[in-house]
Amino acid sequence: MDFKRSDFPESFLFGAATAAYQIEGHQFGGAGPTHWDTFAAGTGNVVRAEDGAVACDHYHRFAEDLDLLKDAGMDAYRFSTSWARVMPDGRTPNAEGLDYYDRLVDAMLERGLKPFQTLYHWELPAALADKGGWMNRDTCDYFGDFTDVITDRIGDRVAAIATINEPWCISYLSHFLGHHAPGLKDIRATARAMHHINLAHGIGMTRLRAKGMKNCGVVLNFDHTEPQDDSPSAAKAATTWDAIMNRWFIEAITKGTYPAEALAGLAPHMPAGWADDKGKDRQPKAFHSVNKNTRPKISAEDTGVRTQMTSAEGPGDKTQMGWEMYPDGLRSFLPRLSRDYIGDMPIYVTENGMAWDDRVENGAVYDPERIQFVSDHIAATKKAIDEGANVQGFFYWSLLDNYEWAFGYEKRFGMIHVDFETLKRTPKASYHALKAAIAR
Repeated sequence: MDFKRSDFPESFLFGAATAAYQIEGHQFGGAGPTHWDTFAAGTGNVVRAEDGAVACDHYHRFAEDLDLLKDAGMDAYRFSTSWARVMPDGRTPNAEGLDYYDRLVDAMLERGLKPFQTLYHWELPAALADKGGWMNRDTCDYFGDFTDVITDRIGDRVAAIATINEPWCISYLSHFLGHHAPGLKDIRATARAMHHINLAHGIGMTRLRAKGMKNCGVVLNFDHTEPQDDSPSAAKAATTWDAIMNRWFIEAITKGTYPAEALAGLAPHMPAGWADDKGKDRQPKAFHSVNKNTRPKISAEDTGVRTQMTSAEGPGDKTQMGWEMYPDGLRSFLPRLSRDYIGDMPIYVTENGMAWDDRVENGAVYDPERIQFVSDHIAATKKAIDEGANVQGFFYWSLLDNYEWAFGYEKRFGMIHVDFETLKRTPKASYHALKAAIAR
C-alpha cells in the first residue's frame, strides 16, 4: 500500500468495522426475531432468502476474530450492539445478550483494542416492527430505553458510542426505494421514518449525556452526488438528491432544520406536529462518523405522470456491488463536512470498503483490487486532513465477509475470507498489506 502509519498523526486510529446482525448469528443467546428475518422470508427480497441466523458465528468465535484484529496491528474495533439481542421484544432486557456484550468488550480491552460501539445497526426487533417500526413515534422512546439498558452494562468501558448507523438507509432506502427491511415504497412511511430516526438519535444522545457519557456521535453515510449531464433538469435533480441523501440528517443534527429541496416533496407526508420537534435531534456531539462508498450521477426522468430522480453509477471501475470506485469523493466530502457543518469536530471514517468476488486458491486469497482500493481511499483521507478536515481514524468495512443484507452471502467486503459452509477464516492479501502498512 502507498502509505505508512507515520504519514498520519500519532493518535490516528486504524481499525475495522462490523455489524451485529451481519456477523454474530441471531439464533444464539436468546436474541429475538428482527424485521430482517421477516423481510428475508419474503419472496425475492434477499438473495436465496438468506438471513443472519448463523452468519459468521461471531457470537461463539469472537475471540478468534479479535485475535485477527490484534495481529493486524489494528487500534480499534467498530462493532454494534443488537437491539434484538439485548431486548428480544424491543422492551425487555435479555441477560444472555447483555452478558455476551460484556464478554465481547472485555475481550477487546484485553487485546488493546479500543471499542467503538454503534447502538443501532438496522436489526429492529420484529415486535416493534409489528407496531409500525420507524413509522411509529413510540419507537424513538423505546430506542432511548434500549440506550439506557446497554449503556448501563458496557458504557463504562467503550471508547466511543454512535447512536445510529446510516439513517438514510434505515428510512429512505428501506421505506421509499424498498431495498431493505421493511421493504416499502411509500412516501408517507418514508417521511415519518426520516423524521423519527432523527428524533431517535436526539433521544439517544440525551440519554447518553444524562449518564455522563462524553465521546458520543452518530454515523451518517454520504455520496458524492453529481448531475448526469449539463441540463437544468439534471442539476435540479442532483440538488434534490443531495438534500435527501446528504443534507437531511446532518442539517437536522447540526442546525435543527431540514433542507427545503427535500421538504418540497416530503412535507405533505410528515407526521403531525413534526415541526414542534425541531431542535430535539440537535444534541451536542463529541465526534462525527462518515461512511462513504460511491458517486451517483443523477438525472431527471419524465415518466409521463411526474418527473422522478434517477441514479446511475459514475464511469469509473466498479466493485462487485456495481458501485464506482471514487476515492476523490471521500477527499472532497470530508472537508465539506467540516466547512459547512461541524467545524473542527473530530471525524472518523467508520465504513469504507469494497466487495469483490474473492476466492480461496491454494489456501490464500489474492485481492490486489482491494489493496489498491484501500490504499487510494486512505490516501484520499490524508488529503482531506491536509485540506483541514479533523479526521482521527479510518475503519475498513468490513473485517469479515458477512451477511450483506439483501445480497445475502454473495457479496464479499471482508479483509478476511469466510467459508460460509465451514466458517473457516482466511486472511486475504489485503489484510496482510494493511498490517504491513500500519505496523509501528
